[in-house]
Amino acid sequence: MKHAILVAFALFAAITMTACSSEYIIATNSGEMITTANKPKLNDNTGMVEYEDAEGRKANIRQEDVKSVIER
Repeated sequence: MKHAILVAFALFAAITMTACSSEYIIATNSGEMITTANKPKLNDNTGMVEYEDAEGRKANIRQEDVKSVIER
C-alpha cells in the first residue's frame, strides 16, 4: 500500500512538472527556427527577446529579427 502511494505521488509530480514547462519555437525573419526551454521574454530596456535554448544556455535575439513565437 505504501509503495502504491509513493508511485502515485511520483507520477503526479512528474505530470505536474511536465505541464508547467513548455517548449517554444522562435521563428526568425531569416527562416531559422530556435527551440527554447521556456517562454521567451521581451526586455523593454534593450529591445531584445531573452530566452533559454534547448541546452539551457541563455541567449538574446533582436525583437526586429523575430517573426513569431509558437508554443510547442
